[in-house]
Amino acid sequence: MRFKPTALLFLCIVLFSGASTAAGKTVYGLNEYARIDDLSLELAAKLDTGAKTASLSARDIKRFKRDGETWVRFYLATDTADSQPIEKPLARISKIKRRHGDYDPDEGKAYTARPVIELDVCMGRIRRTIEVNLTDRSAFQYPLLIGSDALKRFGALVDPSLKYAAGKPGCQPVAKPAE
Repeated sequence: MRFKPTALLFLCIVLFSGASTAAGKTVYGLNEYARIDDLSLELAAKLDTGAKTASLSARDIKRFKRDGETWVRFYLATDTADSQPIEKPLARISKIKRRHGDYDPDEGKAYTARPVIELDVCMGRIRRTIEVNLTDRSAFQYPLLIGSDALKRFGALVDPSLKYAAGKPGCQPVAKPAE
């Protein structure tokens, strides 16, 4: 049996397009809805493969000690935020490279330090615990940016020609322990 060149090309396309499904990857768009159960919050997120870390829009960020551990208290800087402070354990401090226009030679630092917390995030039907740095993103269209570290945890393939490909978050809510 002889294959025509077009039939061979079609066969290759079919085989290789199925490779992403076989690898367990999920295709997401440039923007997706994300639910953060810890904060009872659903919002639109920008998926950014050029950013390493995820960022959540927050204001009045303060570190404090609780039982000998460092915690962070902050308020969400989103349109739907309520006036209640949020308190989470500090996971680490992230050093974010400053953009050229953001660099102050008098200050001498080419980075800014941001507190990082862990959050359970649901996109589509997948929930993952990811690290999120806190910064005021109120000047940006999307209050949540999901960078490459988190995208790897989601097993994500990002198609920038799509938006909201995963639909509304459909993960089952995390059961809260009885008090």
